[in-house]
Amino acid sequence: MTAHDLHAVRAWFSAFVREYTVGDSDLRRNMLLKQSHTNRVCREALAIGRALGLSAEQLRLIEVIVLLHDAGRFEQYARHRTFSDAQSENHAKLTLAILRTRHVLDRFDSRTQSVIRRAIAYHNLPEIPPGVKDRTVLLYARLMRDADKLDIWRLVIHYYNAEAGRKNHAIAIGLPETPGISPEVHADVCAERIVMSKHVRNLNDFKLLQMGWVFDVNFVPTLRAIQRRKYLERLRAALPDVPEADEAYRTSAAVLHRRIAAARA
Repeated sequence: MTAHDLHAVRAWFSAFVREYTVGDSDLRRNMLLKQSHTNRVCREALAIGRALGLSAEQLRLIEVIVLLHDAGRFEQYARHRTFSDAQSENHAKLTLAILRTRHVLDRFDSRTQSVIRRAIAYHNLPEIPPGVKDRTVLLYARLMRDADKLDIWRLVIHYYNAEAGRKNHAIAIGLPETPGISPEVHADVCAERIVMSKHVRNLNDFKLLQMGWVFDVNFVPTLRAIQRRKYLERLRAALPDVPEADEAYRTSAAVLHRRIAAARA
């Protein structure tokens, strides 16, 4: 992975985004949202990678993966006007199809292509499949997932705190703001399990799902960023004052503190 390769992918991504920012105001708004998200995830991934001591070549590869990981989101929203995979199509699979039909990865050797494709394929799954043993793929997939979570937390917390008339409801993927928390979602978080999206019925469930992402964080720099930015506390503040929310928060916060403490030991 050379600096020239990275420059070429950056140029491709910029041109690709321009194809989707010429429509109506809603389309343009959400295409720019995804472009900004991608750019911020790049910064998050590079910061984590540097903290882990990755080489310049490794940092270039993770930037390429991040630049490409959400390409399918642009076509997804253009076709379906939603970012909900459940209501449209799997955006990671759509990304891989775009990369294939546009020959974006042809410049790379087969091993590099495989790492890029697999990291993208795994980035939006509830968890990386347990059968994955390739250490290189695991490194980049885990780094991709950590960096993605850090910026999604930032985005959703901003959404939850925005005034009603200024909210971009595409971020909430069409979930209703109804009261209550689903028992399955509450049980998963309290058992330190990743919440399954099929159990998410309203925006409160979505917030608990995001709180439970801390169980799937892979690297200490990510854990410290969550703590420093008070993401769990801010998610708790966006939930109703009910015992289920308190218990979910206490569980996720305990896991965060326990893992940071273990890293210090």
